[in-house]
Amino acid sequence: MCSSQKDYIILATRTPPKEEQNENLRHQQKAKLDNLDEEWATEHANQVSRMLPGGLLVLGVFIITTLEMGNDFQNALRRLVFAMEKSMNKRRLWNFTEEEISERVTLHICSSTKKIFCRTYDIHDPKSSAKPADWKYQNGLSTSWLSLECIVHINIHIPLSTTSVSYTLEKNTKNGLARWAKQIENGVYLINGQVKDEDGDLLEGQKKSRGNVQATSHSFDVKVLTQLLLNSDHRSTATVQICSGSVNLKGAVKCRAYIHSNKPKVKDAVQAMKRDILNTVADRCEMLFEDLLLNEIPEKKDSEKEFHILPHRVFVPIPGSTVMLCDYKFGDESAEEMRDHFIEMLDHMIQIEDLEIAEEINTACMSYSVNTEASLDNTDDEQPKQPIKATVILKIQQNIGVIAAVAVAVLAAGISFHYFSD
Repeated sequence: MCSSQKDYIILATRTPPKEEQNENLRHQQKAKLDNLDEEWATEHANQVSRMLPGGLLVLGVFIITTLEMGNDFQNALRRLVFAMEKSMNKRRLWNFTEEEISERVTLHICSSTKKIFCRTYDIHDPKSSAKPADWKYQNGLSTSWLSLECIVHINIHIPLSTTSVSYTLEKNTKNGLARWAKQIENGVYLINGQVKDEDGDLLEGQKKSRGNVQATSHSFDVKVLTQLLLNSDHRSTATVQICSGSVNLKGAVKCRAYIHSNKPKVKDAVQAMKRDILNTVADRCEMLFEDLLLNEIPEKKDSEKEFHILPHRVFVPIPGSTVMLCDYKFGDESAEEMRDHFIEMLDHMIQIEDLEIAEEINTACMSYSVNTEASLDNTDDEQPKQPIKATVILKIQQNIGVIAAVAVAVLAAGISFHYFSD
């Protein structure tokens, strides 16, 4: 958990062993430097990073060894910290601010003496050397968090120009999301229906008891307003772009962020919420493409429309804490599979009844495209009369047109992709 003043660590999770390592766990007590699998640990960091709502980050690595082995591992841990941060940063649609702490932690726990050696590295400096850091335990830390929640309605149109058609659908989508991210960054955020001064105290006006704000279970409702029109002093011009198709994302996603209750600033709360919005949309897209690649699902050629269901967001509480982490559930995954994945990634026991599936509900609407050459309308399925409780959908539709002249209102649930290919 990050703030502009200090970092709070609320969870440490062991990297699960590879399948071939399960049979040799006893030998791992005498692990050698060569056995530190940087690629495997980095992938675990990426998986855990997806499971963190806004305001939470993977802050570093820890290792438990004998005292004499600790020094041997320091350089390896340093390389691992930088490799993990580089890998996770590639997936982000946002950048760190200059005010934020840019240090990441390595923690060595001596298995014999129980002593703790904490060091930090500045991830913005590739030549950064280790700095000693204080490691302190704090009472009540697990319940000292404020939560922010919002439902964001997304309508993203990504034209695929003839010059980008050779790129993968995943790369084109990510490029389009980067442009949409600027709208989220520049949006107006209402907290409990009010626009607050970004430098103000988030808890201003809240009731206090014995000098402390009663905020251990306090939740704020956030609404996001994005600009539709430029200011009058800005000029804009229309651009005609020759396209082979387009990708459209439309729907609603549930977002959640956390911030420490010690003098929380409005700007820190808004920043945490922005990052959760960007993360959850990008992560769902990335997971879909991974699933398609893993299962080698071919593109349908007999039908103009192709649907792929994107995962729902599932929340689960950290034992003994008010903070909830998340994962994503595809339609064919059972609750038992979700629980097992949480246990594997987070190294904590999770009960099935603790799983909270984020219900993302959208009113059904119609989608159509205009082919300017053939003067044909491609309409979506008929509009259902009842609202649909649904998942995120990827829709792929064939289109022969060459100029993007598209009006889209997709039958939605969660998020939907609408892809027109050659």
